[in-house]
Amino acid sequence: ARKENKRRRRRHLFSPDRLTEKLERELGMLPEQFLRRMENLLGSEYQDFLASYEKPKVSSLRFNSLKGTEEDFIEKAGFSLHPIPWAAGGYYYKEDERPGKHPYHEAGVYYIQEASAMAPAEYLSPVPGERVLDLCAAPGGKSAQLGAAMKGEVLLGCNETHPPRARILSGNIERMGIANALVLNHEPSYLAERFPAFFDKVLVDAPCSGEGMFRKKEEAALEWGLSNIQMCARRQEDILESAAVMLKPGGRMVYSTCTFAPEENEGTVGSFLKKHPEFSLEKAGRFQGMAPGIGCGENAKAMVRLWPHKIAGEGHFLACLKKEGAANGKGKAHREEKGVSSKELKEWEDFRKQYLRDGFQGRYLKFGEQLYLIPEGIPALEGLKALRPGLHLGTIKKKRFEPSHALALSLRPEGAALSFQTDRRGAEAYLSGQTLQAEGEKGWYLITIDGYSLGWGKLSGGIMKNHYPSGLRK
Repeated sequence: ARKENKRRRRRHLFSPDRLTEKLERELGMLPEQFLRRMENLLGSEYQDFLASYEKPKVSSLRFNSLKGTEEDFIEKAGFSLHPIPWAAGGYYYKEDERPGKHPYHEAGVYYIQEASAMAPAEYLSPVPGERVLDLCAAPGGKSAQLGAAMKGEVLLGCNETHPPRARILSGNIERMGIANALVLNHEPSYLAERFPAFFDKVLVDAPCSGEGMFRKKEEAALEWGLSNIQMCARRQEDILESAAVMLKPGGRMVYSTCTFAPEENEGTVGSFLKKHPEFSLEKAGRFQGMAPGIGCGENAKAMVRLWPHKIAGEGHFLACLKKEGAANGKGKAHREEKGVSSKELKEWEDFRKQYLRDGFQGRYLKFGEQLYLIPEGIPALEGLKALRPGLHLGTIKKKRFEPSHALALSLRPEGAALSFQTDRRGAEAYLSGQTLQAEGEKGWYLITIDGYSLGWGKLSGGIMKNHYPSGLRK
Protein backbone atom coordinates (compact mmCIF):
# COMPACT_ATOMS: atom_id res chain seq x y z
CA ALA A 1 0.00 0.00 0.00
CA ARG A 2 2.82 2.40 0.84
CA LYS A 3 4.44 1.72 -2.55
CA GLU A 4 1.15 2.33 -4.35
CA ASN A 5 0.55 5.60 -2.49
CA LYS A 6 4.06 6.73 -3.38
CA ARG A 7 3.45 5.85 -7.02
CA ARG A 8 0.19 7.84 -7.05
CA ARG A 9 1.93 10.87 -5.54
CA ARG A 10 4.64 10.66 -8.17
CA ARG A 11 2.13 10.33 -10.99
CA HIS A 12 0.55 13.53 -9.73
CA LEU A 13 3.90 15.25 -10.41
CA PHE A 14 4.29 13.95 -13.95
CA SER A 15 2.20 13.80 -17.07
CA PRO A 16 1.11 10.12 -17.23
CA ASP A 17 1.29 9.91 -21.01
CA ARG A 18 4.98 10.87 -20.86
CA LEU A 19 5.89 8.56 -17.96
CA THR A 20 7.25 5.23 -19.23
CA GLU A 21 7.97 2.33 -16.89
CA LYS A 22 11.72 2.84 -17.37
CA LEU A 23 11.45 6.52 -16.55
CA GLU A 24 9.31 5.80 -13.51
CA ARG A 25 12.02 3.44 -12.22
CA GLU A 26 14.67 6.12 -12.77
CA LEU A 27 12.63 8.78 -11.01
CA GLY A 28 11.72 6.43 -8.19
CA MET A 29 15.28 6.81 -6.91
CA LEU A 30 15.00 10.61 -6.66
CA PRO A 31 13.71 12.48 -3.59
CA GLU A 32 10.17 13.74 -4.14
CA GLN A 33 11.05 17.13 -2.66
CA PHE A 34 13.86 17.48 -5.19
CA LEU A 35 11.44 16.81 -8.03
CA ARG A 36 8.96 19.39 -6.74
CA ARG A 37 11.76 21.97 -6.54
CA MET A 38 12.78 21.21 -10.12
CA GLU A 39 9.18 21.56 -11.30
CA ASN A 40 8.99 25.02 -9.70
CA LEU A 41 12.39 25.95 -11.11
CA LEU A 42 11.82 24.83 -14.70
CA GLY A 43 8.11 25.39 -15.26
CA SER A 44 7.23 24.46 -18.85
CA GLU A 45 10.60 22.74 -19.35
CA TYR A 46 10.03 20.33 -16.48
CA GLN A 47 8.72 17.45 -18.60
CA ASP A 48 11.71 17.74 -20.93
CA PHE A 49 13.98 17.66 -17.89
CA LEU A 50 12.30 14.48 -16.65
CA ALA A 51 12.66 12.89 -20.05
CA SER A 52 16.43 13.46 -19.89
CA TYR A 53 16.59 10.71 -17.25
CA GLU A 54 15.45 8.29 -19.93
CA LYS A 55 18.11 9.35 -22.43
CA PRO A 56 21.27 7.21 -22.72
CA LYS A 57 24.12 8.58 -20.62
CA VAL A 58 26.83 10.04 -22.82
CA SER A 59 30.50 9.15 -22.40
CA SER A 60 33.35 11.52 -23.12
CA LEU A 61 37.10 12.02 -22.92
CA ARG A 62 39.52 14.87 -23.41
CA PHE A 63 42.72 14.47 -25.41
CA ASN A 64 45.89 15.53 -23.59
CA SER A 65 47.76 17.90 -25.91
CA LEU A 66 50.94 17.48 -23.84
CA LYS A 67 51.26 14.03 -25.43
CA GLY A 68 51.22 15.02 -29.11
CA THR A 69 48.83 16.25 -31.77
CA GLU A 70 45.08 15.77 -31.80
CA GLU A 71 45.18 14.67 -35.45
CA ASP A 72 47.60 11.83 -34.70
CA PHE A 73 45.53 10.72 -31.73
CA ILE A 74 42.30 10.55 -33.75
CA GLU A 75 44.03 8.55 -36.46
CA LYS A 76 45.77 6.14 -34.07
CA ALA A 77 43.04 5.58 -31.47
CA GLY A 78 40.39 4.16 -33.79
CA PHE A 79 37.54 5.27 -31.50
CA SER A 80 34.26 6.70 -32.81
CA LEU A 81 34.82 10.28 -31.67
CA HIS A 82 32.50 13.27 -31.97
CA PRO A 83 33.67 16.74 -30.82
CA ILE A 84 32.27 18.43 -27.72
CA PRO A 85 31.50 22.00 -28.86
CA TRP A 86 32.73 23.84 -25.75
CA ALA A 87 35.93 21.90 -24.98
CA ALA A 88 39.16 21.88 -26.99
CA GLY A 89 40.19 18.25 -27.40
CA GLY A 90 36.92 17.01 -25.88
CA TYR A 91 35.11 14.13 -27.58
CA TYR A 92 32.12 11.88 -27.09
CA TYR A 93 32.77 8.18 -27.59
CA LYS A 94 30.74 4.98 -27.70
CA GLU A 95 30.49 3.33 -24.29
CA ASP A 96 31.29 -0.14 -25.68
CA GLU A 97 34.68 1.09 -26.95
CA ARG A 98 35.95 1.19 -23.33
CA PRO A 99 38.88 3.60 -23.71
CA GLY A 100 39.63 3.18 -20.00
CA LYS A 101 40.91 -0.32 -20.82
CA HIS A 102 43.20 0.85 -23.62
CA PRO A 103 46.96 1.30 -22.98
CA TYR A 104 46.57 4.91 -24.15
CA HIS A 105 44.71 5.60 -20.91
CA GLU A 106 47.68 4.50 -18.78
CA ALA A 107 49.93 6.59 -21.02
CA GLY A 108 47.90 9.70 -20.13
CA VAL A 109 46.90 10.31 -23.75
CA TYR A 110 43.41 11.29 -22.59
CA TYR A 111 41.39 11.84 -19.45
CA ILE A 112 37.95 10.27 -19.24
CA GLN A 113 35.85 13.24 -18.13
CA GLU A 114 32.18 14.17 -18.14
CA ALA A 115 31.48 16.59 -21.00
CA SER A 116 29.84 19.36 -18.96
CA ALA A 117 32.69 19.23 -16.45
CA MET A 118 35.09 20.34 -19.18
CA ALA A 119 33.43 23.76 -19.44
CA PRO A 120 34.81 25.57 -16.33
CA ALA A 121 38.49 25.14 -17.23
CA GLU A 122 37.76 26.28 -20.78
CA TYR A 123 36.12 29.45 -19.48
CA LEU A 124 39.06 30.14 -17.15
CA SER A 125 41.26 30.16 -20.30
CA PRO A 126 44.76 29.95 -18.79
CA VAL A 127 47.75 30.65 -21.04
CA PRO A 128 51.44 29.80 -20.72
CA GLY A 129 53.26 32.15 -18.38
CA GLU A 130 50.48 32.53 -15.78
CA ARG A 131 50.22 31.28 -12.22
CA VAL A 132 46.99 29.29 -11.98
CA LEU A 133 45.23 27.63 -9.04
CA ASP A 134 42.68 24.82 -9.07
CA LEU A 135 41.47 25.20 -5.50
CA CYS A 136 39.16 22.14 -5.24
CA ALA A 137 41.01 19.94 -7.67
CA ALA A 138 40.39 16.22 -7.02
CA PRO A 139 40.20 13.92 -8.85
CA GLY A 140 42.17 16.02 -11.34
CA GLY A 141 40.32 16.28 -14.65
CA LYS A 142 40.12 20.06 -14.60
CA SER A 143 43.72 20.38 -13.35
CA ALA A 144 44.88 18.22 -16.25
CA GLN A 145 42.90 20.44 -18.62
CA LEU A 146 44.51 23.57 -17.17
CA GLY A 147 47.97 21.99 -17.25
CA ALA A 148 47.68 21.14 -20.94
CA ALA A 149 46.63 24.72 -21.76
CA MET A 150 49.62 26.06 -19.79
CA LYS A 151 52.06 23.82 -21.76
CA GLY A 152 54.15 23.11 -18.69
CA GLU A 153 55.14 26.72 -18.12
CA VAL A 154 55.36 28.53 -14.75
CA LEU A 155 53.12 27.18 -11.96
CA LEU A 156 49.86 25.24 -11.65
CA GLY A 157 48.65 24.89 -8.06
CA CYS A 158 46.31 21.93 -7.44
CA ASN A 159 44.73 21.64 -4.00
CA GLU A 160 42.49 19.09 -2.31
CA THR A 161 41.47 19.15 1.34
CA HIS A 162 40.87 15.40 1.84
CA PRO A 163 44.12 13.35 1.96
CA PRO A 164 42.86 10.22 0.09
CA ARG A 165 41.44 12.37 -2.70
CA ALA A 166 44.63 14.44 -2.76
CA ARG A 167 46.60 11.23 -3.43
CA ILE A 168 44.28 10.38 -6.32
CA LEU A 169 44.77 13.91 -7.66
CA SER A 170 48.55 13.53 -7.45
CA GLY A 171 48.40 10.22 -9.33
CA ASN A 172 46.35 11.73 -12.15
CA ILE A 173 48.72 14.69 -12.43
CA GLU A 174 51.54 12.18 -12.86
CA ARG A 175 49.66 10.09 -15.43
CA MET A 176 48.89 13.15 -17.55
CA GLY A 177 52.57 14.16 -17.65
CA ILE A 178 52.12 17.59 -16.03
CA ALA A 179 55.54 18.82 -14.96
CA ASN A 180 54.69 22.24 -13.48
CA ALA A 181 52.12 21.20 -10.86
CA LEU A 182 52.35 21.83 -7.12
CA VAL A 183 49.88 19.39 -5.52
CA LEU A 184 48.76 20.52 -2.05
CA ASN A 185 46.56 19.15 0.74
CA HIS A 186 45.16 22.11 2.73
CA GLU A 187 42.00 23.94 3.66
CA PRO A 188 41.48 26.95 1.35
CA SER A 189 41.64 29.34 4.33
CA TYR A 190 45.18 28.16 5.16
CA LEU A 191 46.35 28.74 1.58
CA ALA A 192 44.77 32.21 1.59
CA GLU A 193 47.01 33.16 4.51
CA ARG A 194 50.07 31.93 2.63
CA PHE A 195 49.35 33.27 -0.86
CA PRO A 196 47.60 36.65 -0.89
CA ALA A 197 47.39 38.13 -4.42
CA PHE A 198 49.56 35.31 -5.79
CA PHE A 199 47.64 33.73 -8.70
CA ASP A 200 46.66 35.19 -12.07
CA LYS A 201 43.66 32.86 -12.38
CA VAL A 202 41.74 30.68 -9.94
CA LEU A 203 39.25 27.88 -10.58
CA VAL A 204 36.78 27.11 -7.80
CA ASP A 205 34.90 23.96 -8.78
CA ALA A 206 33.18 23.89 -5.42
CA PRO A 207 31.94 20.88 -3.46
CA CYS A 208 28.17 20.86 -3.87
CA SER A 209 24.98 18.84 -3.42
CA GLY A 210 25.63 17.17 -6.78
CA GLU A 211 22.11 17.36 -8.19
CA GLY A 212 23.48 17.57 -11.71
CA MET A 213 25.03 14.12 -11.33
CA PHE A 214 21.91 12.26 -10.10
CA ARG A 215 21.35 10.93 -13.62
CA LYS A 216 24.87 9.49 -13.76
CA LYS A 217 25.56 8.64 -10.12
CA GLU A 218 22.41 7.34 -8.48
CA GLU A 219 24.09 7.12 -5.06
CA ALA A 220 24.47 10.92 -5.02
CA ALA A 221 20.70 11.26 -4.57
CA LEU A 222 20.84 9.40 -1.25
CA GLU A 223 22.70 12.31 0.39
CA TRP A 224 20.32 14.97 -0.92
CA GLY A 225 18.40 17.24 1.43
CA LEU A 226 17.64 20.92 1.96
CA SER A 227 19.97 21.02 4.96
CA ASN A 228 22.79 19.67 2.78
CA ILE A 229 22.13 22.39 0.19
CA GLN A 230 22.37 25.09 2.85
CA MET A 231 25.52 23.55 4.29
CA CYS A 232 27.10 23.42 0.83
CA ALA A 233 26.17 27.05 0.14
CA ARG A 234 27.84 28.21 3.36
CA ARG A 235 31.00 26.25 2.57
CA GLN A 236 31.04 27.59 -0.98
CA GLU A 237 30.95 31.16 0.30
CA ASP A 238 33.88 30.42 2.61
CA ILE A 239 35.88 28.89 -0.26
CA LEU A 240 35.19 31.89 -2.50
CA GLU A 241 36.39 34.21 0.28
CA SER A 242 39.72 32.38 0.31
CA ALA A 243 39.96 32.31 -3.47
CA ALA A 244 39.35 36.06 -3.66
CA VAL A 245 42.31 36.71 -1.37
CA MET A 246 44.65 34.63 -3.53
CA LEU A 247 43.69 36.24 -6.85
CA LYS A 248 45.82 39.10 -8.17
CA PRO A 249 44.26 42.43 -9.13
CA GLY A 250 43.06 42.15 -12.72
CA GLY A 251 42.78 38.37 -12.38
CA ARG A 252 39.94 36.05 -13.39
CA MET A 253 38.13 33.51 -11.24
CA VAL A 254 35.66 30.89 -12.45
CA TYR A 255 33.19 29.50 -9.94
CA SER A 256 31.39 26.28 -10.88
CA THR A 257 29.25 23.49 -9.44
CA CYS A 258 27.51 20.36 -10.68
CA THR A 259 24.19 21.14 -9.00
CA PHE A 260 20.89 22.75 -10.04
CA ALA A 261 20.21 24.37 -6.65
CA PRO A 262 19.99 28.18 -7.06
CA GLU A 263 21.15 28.62 -3.46
CA GLU A 264 24.53 27.12 -4.44
CA ASN A 265 24.78 28.82 -7.83
CA GLU A 266 23.26 32.24 -8.46
CA GLY A 267 22.73 32.64 -4.72
CA THR A 268 26.35 31.98 -3.79
CA VAL A 269 27.69 34.25 -6.55
CA GLY A 270 25.22 37.02 -5.67
CA SER A 271 26.14 36.89 -1.99
CA PHE A 272 29.86 37.01 -2.88
CA LEU A 273 29.43 40.03 -5.14
CA LYS A 274 27.58 41.97 -2.43
CA LYS A 275 30.51 41.48 -0.08
CA HIS A 276 33.17 42.16 -2.74
CA PRO A 277 32.60 45.32 -4.78
CA GLU A 278 36.09 44.85 -6.22
CA PHE A 279 34.70 41.90 -8.23
CA SER A 280 32.35 41.97 -11.19
CA LEU A 281 30.77 39.34 -13.42
CA GLU A 282 32.24 38.86 -16.86
CA LYS A 283 29.63 38.08 -19.46
CA ALA A 284 30.40 34.54 -20.59
CA GLY A 285 29.61 33.57 -24.16
CA ARG A 286 27.41 30.50 -24.44
CA PHE A 287 27.58 27.60 -26.84
CA GLN A 288 24.47 26.16 -28.45
CA GLY A 289 22.24 24.55 -25.84
CA MET A 290 23.75 26.43 -22.90
CA ALA A 291 21.37 28.66 -20.94
CA PRO A 292 21.75 31.82 -18.83
CA GLY A 293 21.53 31.76 -15.06
CA ILE A 294 18.15 31.71 -13.34
CA GLY A 295 16.68 35.09 -12.48
CA CYS A 296 16.28 38.53 -13.98
CA GLY A 297 18.87 41.15 -14.71
CA GLU A 298 22.30 41.35 -16.27
CA ASN A 299 23.96 39.21 -13.60
CA ALA A 300 21.81 36.19 -14.44
CA LYS A 301 22.47 36.69 -18.15
CA ALA A 302 26.22 36.66 -17.50
CA MET A 303 26.14 33.22 -15.83
CA VAL A 304 25.98 29.88 -17.62
CA ARG A 305 23.85 26.82 -16.96
CA LEU A 306 24.21 23.46 -18.67
CA TRP A 307 20.96 21.49 -18.49
CA PRO A 308 20.83 17.76 -19.37
CA HIS A 309 17.66 18.25 -21.46
CA LYS A 310 19.39 20.92 -23.60
CA ILE A 311 22.89 19.51 -24.16
CA ALA A 312 24.65 16.14 -24.39
CA GLY A 313 25.97 16.19 -20.84
CA GLU A 314 25.07 16.41 -17.17
CA GLY A 315 23.98 19.43 -15.14
CA HIS A 316 26.54 22.17 -14.47
CA PHE A 317 26.78 25.85 -13.58
CA LEU A 318 29.56 28.42 -13.96
CA ALA A 319 30.22 32.12 -13.53
CA CYS A 320 33.28 34.15 -14.54
CA LEU A 321 34.42 36.81 -12.07
CA LYS A 322 36.93 39.60 -12.63
CA LYS A 323 38.92 41.33 -9.88
CA GLU A 324 39.41 45.03 -10.53
CA GLY A 325 42.92 46.26 -11.20
CA ALA A 326 45.44 46.28 -14.01
CA ALA A 327 45.45 43.13 -16.12
CA ASN A 328 48.50 40.99 -15.33
CA GLY A 329 49.20 43.33 -12.43
CA LYS A 330 51.90 42.40 -9.96
CA GLY A 331 50.79 40.55 -6.87
CA LYS A 332 52.45 40.66 -3.51
CA ALA A 333 56.08 39.55 -3.25
CA HIS A 334 56.51 35.96 -2.08
CA ARG A 335 59.62 34.08 -1.04
CA GLU A 336 60.46 31.39 -3.59
CA GLU A 337 61.82 27.92 -2.96
CA LYS A 338 65.57 27.99 -3.51
CA GLY A 339 66.16 24.33 -4.23
CA VAL A 340 69.60 22.83 -4.79
CA SER A 341 72.16 23.26 -7.54
CA SER A 342 72.66 20.61 -10.22
CA LYS A 343 76.34 20.63 -9.19
CA GLU A 344 75.28 18.74 -6.07
CA LEU A 345 73.50 16.06 -8.11
CA LYS A 346 76.21 14.09 -9.91
CA GLU A 347 74.13 10.90 -10.22
CA TRP A 348 71.26 12.81 -11.84
CA GLU A 349 73.54 14.75 -14.18
CA ASP A 350 75.22 11.53 -15.32
CA PHE A 351 71.82 9.96 -16.02
CA ARG A 352 70.50 13.06 -17.78
CA LYS A 353 73.48 13.32 -20.11
CA GLN A 354 73.39 9.62 -20.97
CA TYR A 355 69.67 8.94 -21.33
CA LEU A 356 67.83 12.20 -21.95
CA ARG A 357 67.80 14.74 -24.73
CA ASP A 358 67.58 18.49 -24.12
CA GLY A 359 65.68 19.84 -21.14
CA PHE A 360 65.15 19.06 -17.47
CA GLN A 361 67.53 21.75 -16.36
CA GLY A 362 66.52 24.31 -13.77
CA ARG A 363 66.11 24.32 -10.03
CA TYR A 364 65.90 21.06 -8.14
CA LEU A 365 64.50 20.01 -4.79
CA LYS A 366 65.51 16.97 -2.73
CA PHE A 367 63.25 15.18 -0.24
CA GLY A 368 65.59 12.55 1.19
CA GLU A 369 66.62 10.46 -1.84
CA GLN A 370 63.78 11.81 -4.01
CA LEU A 371 64.62 14.47 -6.60
CA TYR A 372 62.16 16.96 -8.14
CA LEU A 373 62.44 19.57 -10.86
CA ILE A 374 60.52 22.49 -9.38
CA PRO A 375 58.33 24.89 -11.41
CA GLU A 376 59.31 28.47 -12.05
CA GLY A 377 58.01 30.77 -9.32
CA ILE A 378 57.20 27.99 -6.87
CA PRO A 379 56.77 29.45 -3.36
CA ALA A 380 58.79 28.37 -0.35
CA LEU A 381 57.38 25.02 0.75
CA GLU A 382 58.07 25.22 4.46
CA GLY A 383 54.81 24.66 6.34
CA LEU A 384 53.03 23.24 3.29
CA LYS A 385 51.76 19.69 2.78
CA ALA A 386 53.06 19.23 -0.75
CA LEU A 387 52.34 15.83 -2.28
CA ARG A 388 54.03 16.74 -5.56
CA PRO A 389 56.27 19.86 -5.73
CA GLY A 390 56.81 19.76 -9.47
CA LEU A 391 58.12 16.89 -11.60
CA HIS A 392 59.39 13.85 -9.71
CA LEU A 393 62.58 12.93 -11.56
CA GLY A 394 63.56 9.86 -9.60
CA THR A 395 65.64 8.46 -6.76
CA ILE A 396 69.29 9.23 -6.05
CA LYS A 397 70.92 6.09 -4.77
CA LYS A 398 74.55 5.35 -4.01
CA LYS A 399 76.49 6.00 -7.24
CA ARG A 400 73.38 5.68 -9.43
CA PHE A 401 70.12 7.34 -10.36
CA GLU A 402 66.82 5.51 -10.86
CA PRO A 403 64.31 7.43 -13.01
CA SER A 404 60.70 7.84 -11.87
CA HIS A 405 57.49 6.85 -13.60
CA ALA A 406 56.52 10.54 -13.60
CA LEU A 407 59.63 11.37 -15.63
CA ALA A 408 58.73 8.73 -18.20
CA LEU A 409 55.18 10.03 -18.61
CA SER A 410 56.45 13.60 -19.03
CA LEU A 411 58.57 12.51 -22.01
CA ARG A 412 57.84 11.98 -25.66
CA PRO A 413 59.93 9.30 -27.39
CA GLU A 414 62.27 11.88 -28.93
CA GLY A 415 63.10 13.10 -25.43
CA ALA A 416 64.82 9.83 -24.50
CA ALA A 417 68.13 8.61 -25.86
CA LEU A 418 66.83 5.02 -25.98
CA SER A 419 63.23 3.96 -26.59
CA PHE A 420 61.46 0.68 -27.23
CA GLN A 421 58.30 0.68 -29.35
CA THR A 422 55.73 -2.01 -28.64
CA ASP A 423 52.30 -2.94 -29.99
CA ARG A 424 49.07 -3.20 -28.01
CA ARG A 425 49.70 -6.80 -26.99
CA GLY A 426 53.21 -5.94 -25.84
CA ALA A 427 51.93 -2.83 -24.05
CA GLU A 428 49.34 -4.85 -22.15
CA ALA A 429 52.04 -7.35 -21.15
CA TYR A 430 54.26 -4.49 -19.96
CA LEU A 431 51.40 -2.89 -17.97
CA SER A 432 50.82 -6.22 -16.22
CA GLY A 433 54.46 -6.33 -15.08
CA GLN A 434 55.90 -8.81 -17.58
CA THR A 435 59.40 -8.62 -19.00
CA LEU A 436 59.87 -8.10 -22.74
CA GLN A 437 62.26 -9.62 -25.25
CA ALA A 438 64.49 -6.99 -26.86
CA GLU A 439 67.84 -6.42 -28.51
CA GLY A 440 70.05 -3.37 -28.18
CA GLU A 441 72.59 -1.69 -26.00
CA LYS A 442 72.39 -2.11 -22.27
CA GLY A 443 70.62 0.60 -20.27
CA TRP A 444 67.38 2.48 -19.57
CA TYR A 445 64.70 2.50 -22.29
CA LEU A 446 61.51 4.49 -22.57
CA ILE A 447 58.74 1.97 -23.36
CA THR A 448 56.24 3.42 -25.85
CA ILE A 449 53.14 2.53 -27.84
CA ASP A 450 52.38 4.44 -31.04
CA GLY A 451 54.70 7.22 -29.90
CA TYR A 452 53.16 7.57 -26.40
CA SER A 453 55.24 6.87 -23.29
CA LEU A 454 54.21 4.09 -20.91
CA GLY A 455 57.16 3.85 -18.50
CA TRP A 456 60.72 2.62 -18.11
CA GLY A 457 62.43 -0.64 -18.88
CA LYS A 458 66.06 -1.63 -18.33
CA LEU A 459 67.66 -3.82 -20.98
CA SER A 460 70.33 -6.39 -20.21
CA GLY A 461 71.12 -9.66 -21.97
CA GLY A 462 68.17 -9.50 -24.34
CA ILE A 463 65.66 -9.07 -21.50
CA MET A 464 63.85 -5.79 -20.90
CA LYS A 465 63.33 -5.69 -17.13
CA ASN A 466 59.97 -4.15 -16.26
CA HIS A 467 60.03 -0.94 -14.18
CA TYR A 468 56.33 -0.15 -14.41
CA PRO A 469 55.22 0.68 -10.81
CA SER A 470 53.90 -2.44 -9.06
CA GLY A 471 50.96 -0.51 -7.59
CA LEU A 472 49.69 0.39 -11.07
CA ARG A 473 50.00 -3.02 -12.69
CA LYS A 474 46.90 -4.59 -14.20
